[in-house]
Amino acid sequence: MNNINCKKFEEIDINDKFFDSLKNDYSVFTEWFEKKKNNNAFVQYNSNGTLDGFLYLKIEKDVVDDVLPQIKAEKILKVGTFKINAHGTKMGEQFIKVITDIAISEDVDVCYVTIFKKHSNLINLIERFGFKEYGKKYTDGKEETVYLKNMRDIVNDILLDYPIISNKNVKKYLLGVYPRYHSVMFPDSILKTENKDIIKDISYTNSIHKIYVCSMSGVKKLKYGDIIVIYRTADKGKYAEYSSVATSICVVEEIKEQYEFNNFEDFYKYASQYSVFDKSDLRYWYNRGGCVTIKMTYNVALNKRITRHDLIEEFGIDRYDNYWGFVDLTDEQFKKIINYGKVNPQILHEHMF
Repeated sequence: MNNINCKKFEEIDINDKFFDSLKNDYSVFTEWFEKKKNNNAFVQYNSNGTLDGFLYLKIEKDVVDDVLPQIKAEKILKVGTFKINAHGTKMGEQFIKVITDIAISEDVDVCYVTIFKKHSNLINLIERFGFKEYGKKYTDGKEETVYLKNMRDIVNDILLDYPIISNKNVKKYLLGVYPRYHSVMFPDSILKTENKDIIKDISYTNSIHKIYVCSMSGVKKLKYGDIIVIYRTADKGKYAEYSSVATSICVVEEIKEQYEFNNFEDFYKYASQYSVFDKSDLRYWYNRGGCVTIKMTYNVALNKRITRHDLIEEFGIDRYDNYWGFVDLTDEQFKKIINYGKVNPQILHEHMF
C-alpha cells in the first residue's frame, strides 16, 4: 500500500502538530483519540518523521442516525477522520484508493464522510471519485456536510464508479511494463522480492491515474473503458517463463497519439502529470516518433501474481504468435486471470462469471 502504514492509535503521537486543526474543529478530538487507542488508522509520515496523512475507517450497520437525513444500508463504511497535508504528490488519491479498496473487500453498500465546507480541496478530491453531497451533520454546534458514495449505483463513468470495473462490451488486453517502471507506478503490485524502498511519496506513485508511453504495435486500438492487465516483464538476465508476471488491472481513460500534440512541450506537459518517465525519457519517445500515451486508472492488484508459464499453459495465451508487449485477451482468459489472481469479484460490475 505504498508508504501508507496501518498503526494503532496508541502508536501515533497525538501531540503532532498535524492534529492541531482537528483539535480546533472538534473540542472532543483528543478525548475521542485516546478512547480509540486499540483501533487502527492509516498514516503517512514525511521525511521529518511527522504526519502528512491520517485516515480512520469504521464499519457500521443498518442505520447512521447522527446525520440528516439518516443513512440506511445493510453495511456502511464510515470515513471517520480523513486529513492530508497536500504537497503536490497526489497523496490524497492514494488515500482514496485505501478507502475504496476496503469498501470492496468489506463489500459495503455505501461509504460516507463528513467535511467542513472550508476544506474545498478535499471535497473536490472525493467528488471526483464518486462521493456526492448527501446531507448535514452538526457537531459542537458546527455544521458539516455529509458526502456519500453508493457502491451499488454504477453510472458507467470510470472515475465516479472507481474502483468498480465495468467488464461488459469492452476489450481486454495484456500490457507489458518494464521492471524499472512497474512497481513505482503500481505500488500495491510490488513483488515480494523487490526492495520496498523504491516506493516514494511522488505523484506518479501515489496517483490513481497512470500514464504509460510506448510505441508498441496495437496499442492505438485501445479505447475508453477497455481493461488492461499489467504484465511485469522479466528482470534483465532472468528467464521470462517464471519471472514475468501479470500483477494488476487498470482501465483505459484516454489514448493520445503523438500527432495530437502540437510539439514536444505540449506532449511533455500532458504526459508528465502521471508518468514515471522523466523529461529525457519522454524526449526519447517523442524524437523516436509514433509514440502513444495511455492514460489509465489503477484499480486493483492481483492477490496472486500469474507467471508467463501459467498464462501460456493454463490460460491458453499463445507462446509464439503473440508479441508479449501487447496481447489481446478473450473474455474467458480474463475470467481466468481474475479467478486465479484471487481478485475480489465485487470489483467487477455486470459480472461475466
